[in-house]
Amino acid sequence: MNLPPQIGYWRPGGTPERGLEAMSLALRRVRKPLFALRDGSIATEGSVDFNAATTASSKESKSGGALPLLGFAPPCAPELLGDEGFRSAYGLRYAYVAGEMANGIASAEIVEAMGNAGMIGFFGAAGLSLERIEAAIDRIQRNLGDKSYGFNLIHSPSEPDLETAVAELYLRRGVTRVCASAYLDLTLPVIRFRTAGIHRAADGSIVTPNHLIAKVSRVEVARHFLSPPPERFLNMLIAAGHLTAEQAALAALIPVAEDITAEADSGGHTDNRPAVSLIPTMIALRDELQARFQFTVAPRVGAAGGISTPASAAAAFAMGAAYIVTGSVNQACVEAGISAPVKQMLAEAGQADIVMAPAADMFEMGVKVQVLKRGTMFAVRGRKLYDIYLQYPSLEAIPAAVRQPLERDLFRCTLEEAWTSTKAYFQTRDPRQIVRAEKDPKHMMALVFRSYLGQTSRWAIAGDSSRKVDYQVWCGPAMGAFNEWTRGTFLEKAEARDVVTVALNILYGTAIQLRAASLQSQGVPVPSTARAFAPMPRSAVQVAIDQDSIMSDSEESEAADIADNEELTSVAPRPSAELRSSSLAAAGGVAP
Repeated sequence: MNLPPQIGYWRPGGTPERGLEAMSLALRRVRKPLFALRDGSIATEGSVDFNAATTASSKESKSGGALPLLGFAPPCAPELLGDEGFRSAYGLRYAYVAGEMANGIASAEIVEAMGNAGMIGFFGAAGLSLERIEAAIDRIQRNLGDKSYGFNLIHSPSEPDLETAVAELYLRRGVTRVCASAYLDLTLPVIRFRTAGIHRAADGSIVTPNHLIAKVSRVEVARHFLSPPPERFLNMLIAAGHLTAEQAALAALIPVAEDITAEADSGGHTDNRPAVSLIPTMIALRDELQARFQFTVAPRVGAAGGISTPASAAAAFAMGAAYIVTGSVNQACVEAGISAPVKQMLAEAGQADIVMAPAADMFEMGVKVQVLKRGTMFAVRGRKLYDIYLQYPSLEAIPAAVRQPLERDLFRCTLEEAWTSTKAYFQTRDPRQIVRAEKDPKHMMALVFRSYLGQTSRWAIAGDSSRKVDYQVWCGPAMGAFNEWTRGTFLEKAEARDVVTVALNILYGTAIQLRAASLQSQGVPVPSTARAFAPMPRSAVQVAIDQDSIMSDSEESEAADIADNEELTSVAPRPSAELRSSSLAAAGGVAP
């Protein structure tokens, strides 16, 4: 078979090894360079003379023990994946984010676990009362201190006062990292949060105390967040006394969001965009607007949607993502604020077990969310409600034949009784909705239907067994991909999943995938069995990530003990004797 061209000479610094297992283990030593030699052997020690590829004679190479080099994979430490500026801005070890699943599903427990592990989680504040959000702020700030955490600010077109109140709460309580999601356009609360406290440092640089990440899937929305704040909003903030004229002038020199997350095919609010086209599009848009506005620090672009395995994370980083965001997979973890039955449903989901359904918060606009369809009738019932909403002008106009199954199966009461309970809810939530509904029968119908859609998520969170067929569970295809990757491993069981173990395995596996891809890009064949990586227990994967880094003698001894106790070397599928006797060359090179 044809071999890739020689790129230099490897000079010994250890003993090269042959075979599939040698390749597999070398790929896993992510902090070491990997040298693929012409004779089919692999080394992770030694040095390389790249200039010797054509000038060194065979005699010279043999006399020094040097061997022709076909490929080289550099070290790929998981904490160096993504953008250094992002990690520095948020005080992280890893460019890894746990996204903000609404109704507290992205719980305080998730946020704390991520912060303690050198990552960041965003609390799922959407759909919660101000009291619930503030209680989460109290807990997270108390438990994490100076470590990284964030909160969600969701666009609320039907409840703008609530959106404003949440933003003001964050400012009052010193929450400085916020992810803005589901936005169709900019709003004043977003600009208020982003620009609060803006000033110049002693060296003349612009300081913005508040960090804003915008999760977007549409170019037109991303364009707004990647541009300076609109002048009309800055003028409104000046008039309200929130900004001085000098601060507004500084705000005109920064992007609304210093980071945007390209949201591909995710759970919940999504436009089902394919990541392979969305991420490069958003990066190109960022480059276009950076060239136009010349921000001191260019906005960064992260990736979300469909990320739950090392292969998907590696693809995102390879396309230039500054960081990755996981969502669906975290919902199936023990820390998630959702019931055990739902976590089991998620652990059994396949990639095709998802469907689009009407969104409770943007019901009238026809906005949809991606949810789990296996084991629940929510999507079917939600679509039925939306069809009825489009067809009839009021609750009273709904024919008896249509009304009866709604009252029996969905509301379990009359529609009039459903309105009474909905009205009681909005008495404290937003009384203006009641005034509008009593004047507009169509709006009354929308509020009643939204009450069902909103409760379906809460029934799932509480694990209400009498309402299991109505569970609304936000979920993307990433969940199925994760289940396929973990099948047959300890992470197959829902009760064994925790967000940090999942994250570390994804990051470590990503480093392995990128090293293998580096070799393949040079024409060095890497068998799929060599790059395959099965999840490892948390302490073992942390040892694997940290191996070959500079540690004290006691740390090295402790790491070795952990590796021995948890069978570190056995977690990757071990090749058979026949495969171990093969070599890199046997997959496309010279037989050993």
